[in-house]
Amino acid sequence: MIFQGNKIQVDFIDQTAGIVEFRYDAKDGHVNKFDQATSLEYEQAVSALEARDDIKGLVVTSGKSVFIAGADITEFVEHFKKPQDQMQAWLYDFNQVFNRFEDLPFPKVAAINGAALGGGCEMTLVCEYRVMGVSGQIGLPETKLGIFPGWGGTIRGSRLLGIDNILEAVATAKFYKPEEALKVGFVDAVVADDALVGSAIDLVKKCIKGDLNWQARRQEKLEPIKLNQLEQAMAFNSGKGMIFAKANPKQYPAIALAVEAIEKHANLTRDEAVKVEVAGFAKATQTPQAAALVGLFLNDQLVKKLAKKHSEQAHDIREAAVLGAGIMGGGIAYQAASKGLPIIMKDIKSEQLELGMSEATKLLSKQVERGKFTPAKMGETLSRIRPTLNYGDFGNTDIVIEAVVENPKVKEAVLAEVESLVKEDAILASNTSTISITRLAKALKRPENFVGMHFFNPVHRMPLVEVIRGEKTSEKAVATTVALAQKMGKTPVVVNDCPGFLVNRVLFPYFGAFDLLLKEGVDFVQMDKAMERFGWPMGPAYLIDVVGLDTGVHGAEVMAEGFPDRMKPDYKGGIKHLFENNRLGQKNGVGFYKYETDKKGKPKKLADTTTYELLKAVQTDSRQVDDQEIIDRMMIAFCNETVRCLEDNIVASAGEADMAMIMGVGFPPFRGGPCRYIDQIGVANYVELCNKYAHLGKAYEAPAKLVAMAANGETFY
Repeated sequence: MIFQGNKIQVDFIDQTAGIVEFRYDAKDGHVNKFDQATSLEYEQAVSALEARDDIKGLVVTSGKSVFIAGADITEFVEHFKKPQDQMQAWLYDFNQVFNRFEDLPFPKVAAINGAALGGGCEMTLVCEYRVMGVSGQIGLPETKLGIFPGWGGTIRGSRLLGIDNILEAVATAKFYKPEEALKVGFVDAVVADDALVGSAIDLVKKCIKGDLNWQARRQEKLEPIKLNQLEQAMAFNSGKGMIFAKANPKQYPAIALAVEAIEKHANLTRDEAVKVEVAGFAKATQTPQAAALVGLFLNDQLVKKLAKKHSEQAHDIREAAVLGAGIMGGGIAYQAASKGLPIIMKDIKSEQLELGMSEATKLLSKQVERGKFTPAKMGETLSRIRPTLNYGDFGNTDIVIEAVVENPKVKEAVLAEVESLVKEDAILASNTSTISITRLAKALKRPENFVGMHFFNPVHRMPLVEVIRGEKTSEKAVATTVALAQKMGKTPVVVNDCPGFLVNRVLFPYFGAFDLLLKEGVDFVQMDKAMERFGWPMGPAYLIDVVGLDTGVHGAEVMAEGFPDRMKPDYKGGIKHLFENNRLGQKNGVGFYKYETDKKGKPKKLADTTTYELLKAVQTDSRQVDDQEIIDRMMIAFCNETVRCLEDNIVASAGEADMAMIMGVGFPPFRGGPCRYIDQIGVANYVELCNKYAHLGKAYEAPAKLVAMAANGETFY
């Protein structure tokens, strides 16, 4: 054995030919990743290889189903606290170990099984050749964490893939499957998984024999990019045009820093280029976006860990059912069937069943068009959905999701009816978006088997499912519903019952702040633009048009009843006034905006002068305000209610609250969620901002929890 560690093992795989296997295989049962222990062993293994003179070639392999998942992100938080010069020095030293591995006096081939991501991808780039199994994938997703590759990824990548390809790989952070990885130059060959290591060994033998000029392949990575100044200028200009049309450099500075680093080191040798990459990386770690996005990743891990813990007591789910076959019911049925779960879709009208089936068919057809499903797989998936007008098949169903009209009396009647027809331990779940689960449970004989399961529209796109625990809901019901959400490919967050639960309870004060600004005469188009610049995917006027003004008005009434002190205005708002004038948003083609269908058949919004005329009836002023006041007032209402949900134990932690807002309503990911946003403003500064606007009403007053945190110098993270 040349080197034996807990993370890395190095030994001859073919002693006669002088070929060594450099194997990543974490013995603690964890996935292979570059944590501190692995990084230390990596340096020791490189030293052991440098000391030998009997090695002619090397293959890098993995003993796990994932090649190397990248760096250990849980360690980033501590690293990011280092001053910039210390971060730079640490990173530069580790790059030297990568360079020493690259400079070993023999050819190296990486045999990539599973995922080689981030630092795992960079590890493969120090080899002269890369072979990938058909189930592998590769990528540099660091910009999703507010940083960019810092172990030579932008340097070797720009030499091997070309400027345009490396800019796209870094900026989009996408994972490349074998065919595309081969096309752009991430890998040199794709083979069957069971032939992977053998193929890598054969490639090393060809290098040893002289059939392949591996020295030239290495030299290419050590030298500047082989493009003249004009060619470089053209490549960078077109690349930057493509990237910055999609990514705002103010919101995602790591992308801009990566582009800047690649442009700076294009004409430098590897050893000089490392200094440039490291300096840019260290700068990226100091941005608030890096702290927010790394925090977001850790919160995502937290939510998944909690969901796994919740689901430990779950019933086995072999079949589900959905009541109500509209767009929502059809979306739920599609989601279950596409993940392999048989589902009954029941309605009282055959035309509604046709609508539900056509929604599922439409979604599956899109998957076929994109090449993600074959027509045969589409047929198989559709066969898992059983439309029915009666309850005949409900006797064996493990869980029933009620998705009928958002009316408590209708829901109570439907739930009581189905409860009498299912087996005693079947779980009933309501997809209500605002109505109290405890209230709906009063109509049931087995309230312990009843739970909220709130999907977000469109079901196939929105990752979040709120699982709502009513006063009498059992842990078994919560566990089974969490397990179902996971089985359907969703991320469940468990919350306690109240009107609106977590996400809608927080969203309605945001719409309330919008309505108050409208009343003061502030232009809704200006508000949309301000909030979109802040990072929201759509501004409040556009969002309510997409949600539906009828849905918004109904939800606002439920919330006003539940929280009259801050959600019951003493004036008629613009949203309600437009609704009363039969403007429902995208549903009927006119809301705040009017909608036309574009060439792709999607609704396109246009400014509508009639909206301004209608709004005059509810406006008491015509104020001119700057964008910052719009942002402050909208975000105070939103963030305050998030904190009140923590105070009331509706949600258990800041991490879960932040993830719910990002996944449920599109809170800007680079800001990390409302609690992270308060932290980054500074809790005391945020409380001062609340005090500035407290005269506007209870929704703007700082919650007691924040006042106490400010006094004690506490933060959420």
